[in-house]
Amino acid sequence: MGFHTFDAARADKLEDAARRYRALSAEELLWALSLDGDDVIADLGSGTGFYTDDAAAIADTVYAVDVQSEMHDYYREKGVPDNVELVTSGVADLPLATDALDAAFSTMTYHEFADEAALTEIARVLTDGGRLVVADWAASGSGDAGPPLDERFTASQTTDALRDAGFTIEHDAVRPETFLVIATRQ
Repeated sequence: MGFHTFDAARADKLEDAARRYRALSAEELLWALSLDGDDVIADLGSGTGFYTDDAAAIADTVYAVDVQSEMHDYYREKGVPDNVELVTSGVADLPLATDALDAAFSTMTYHEFADEAALTEIARVLTDGGRLVVADWAASGSGDAGPPLDERFTASQTTDALRDAGFTIEHDAVRPETFLVIATRQ
């Protein structure tokens, strides 16, 4: 289960605002992150920077983390905000200091990295009480969009994995095709 990586050759599809915001609106993401303007955050699986740009508008610093350098190339062509730093890395080995982040988020990419090593690494780089927001394709969905059903997780599987990694679940919601989980590092 999991570890599907989006094809960078199809990066243009990640810029379809009408489609993307149906799964998670900018307002909902910003509400879930609960930023105060001086936060240092990371977008885990940032891709073309679609949601990174939304968070960058109200964060001090955003690390746009993606395993595919081609996604960063696309983002550079599109235009990277001054307060965004591109980081080419997998989530299980983040080149960030311990307690470096006030928050982190993953939009439709959790299934690409969800394992114990990645969750332990996220917990390491988040401050005590740091927030993690996960919005992803639900295993209970139809499979008409997003990764194949057998590569998805349920909200329950996700909350269980986050609890095992030392997070407290603050909120979870299941939608027809996606789920949203807000957790804090204990």
